[in-house]
Amino acid sequence: MEADESSDDLEARAPGEPRPSLGLSRRRLAVLVAGFVCLWLVGVFARQVGEAATAADQAEAMRARNAIVQRDIDSLQSELKLIQQPGFVDSAARGYMLGSAREIPFTVDSHASPLPSNAPGSTGIRPEVSPQPDSPLDAWLKVLFGSD
Repeated sequence: MEADESSDDLEARAPGEPRPSLGLSRRRLAVLVAGFVCLWLVGVFARQVGEAATAADQAEAMRARNAIVQRDIDSLQSELKLIQQPGFVDSAARGYMLGSAREIPFTVDSHASPLPSNAPGSTGIRPEVSPQPDSPLDAWLKVLFGSD
């Protein structure tokens, strides 16, 4: 219906009167350029926000890596303090038979027979453990859920 009215308006105009332009007017061109500028600004802003988020993620990863490295440094410093103590140096020297002059170095003969399984301090001796009676709660749990 509107199309009929607009064609009637065109026919009702005088021949010297200008016809409405269907192309780009200055106002439409300005709105179009402003729209493109706005889209460009939004794109630039979005890219910068993405780069900032990436930089924040990288900074967090670097903080985590630095914490791990700091723990390693602390561990190595404590180990350095330990191995610089005279007792540790003496013990390591004895391993190379470089003890003091008063010490008598010795080694276990490689042809020595192995210790019996019941020798004092050997792992072959296991203490006997007396079984503990089950508590009432343990008995009920075994009834409800089955044995261990």
